[in-house]
Amino acid sequence: MKAAVILSLLLASASAQAAAMSPSAKPRATHVEISGRNYARLNEWARVNNFSVQWSKAGDEIQLSNHLTRLLFRKDSREAQVNGIGVCLSYPMLVRDGAGCIAQVDLETAVAPVLYPSKNLRPGAVKNIVIDPGHGGKDPGNQLGSHQEKKYTLLLAEEVARQLSRAGFKTSLTRTTDTFIDLPVRPDIARRRGADLFISLHWNELPGNSSVSGAQTFCMTPVGASSSNAGGEVIGASRKVGNRNDEKNMLLAYELQHSLIQHLNVEDRGVRRARFEVLRDAEMPAVLIEGGFMSNPSDARRIYDANFRTQMAQAIVAGVIAYKDKVEQPQPVKRPQTSH
Repeated sequence: MKAAVILSLLLASASAQAAAMSPSAKPRATHVEISGRNYARLNEWARVNNFSVQWSKAGDEIQLSNHLTRLLFRKDSREAQVNGIGVCLSYPMLVRDGAGCIAQVDLETAVAPVLYPSKNLRPGAVKNIVIDPGHGGKDPGNQLGSHQEKKYTLLLAEEVARQLSRAGFKTSLTRTTDTFIDLPVRPDIARRRGADLFISLHWNELPGNSSVSGAQTFCMTPVGASSSNAGGEVIGASRKVGNRNDEKNMLLAYELQHSLIQHLNVEDRGVRRARFEVLRDAEMPAVLIEGGFMSNPSDARRIYDANFRTQMAQAIVAGVIAYKDKVEQPQPVKRPQTSH
């Protein structure tokens, strides 16, 4: 009897040690507080997550890599890269005591959703997509000569919808003609139609600077984070409806931006976060794509070109499919029935 008790205690001890060594129990990177904000040391985070670390010779860039992923951070900069695609952080990567430090909120909301997406949707869950052509009616959007943004957002949206439909998705547009729709109404249309995704399409402009070009994709800024256009300030940071899908918002934005850069010869202006009204009020994963700059002569020629818009639509569809593959649970395999 005594021997049985001793054996039971030994087995319990061994089981506890095994649990402590399991992947789910591995140590996390320790945090350091800088200016009242939690940061993670990148070398520790890399060790815990099986990444190698390499500093540039100048000591101003740090690269984390494994056989699947390459992350690049720049000292005192919010600009980072995930597998070569730009991702704008909420706060700059800092160097303290020789260690690169990244804000914990950026690890959780900008890096982790892309590197470790959760497959938590049933097969076929990403099916109904609402496309939102920006501007319309009395709101022309950006205007260059006789060219108005509202015309070309609608033309692109129509092409995206056609290609998504051919790929097996159910699609609809928030507007199909040159009509004005208030910003809060647009995501509400998607809600009423039971949309699984909401994609708002725009063309950019930078008055007085014709040299800036490229595509960028925005998603909703997470609670407690700084928007890409806020200069580090946390403005309007209360929780909004759009924050329900922070992780999927980021993953969708990344997959779309990755596809745009992979399939089109355009400059990568990165994944960025903003509290735009159409993103704040969206109940489903949502993004806003700025497909190019009307103020840049090269971009403008492509925006006005139907062939280029067809190519951009193809890239958007490929990005949607990549997102769908990342979040949906695989279809269960049906075993053939055997007769008896």
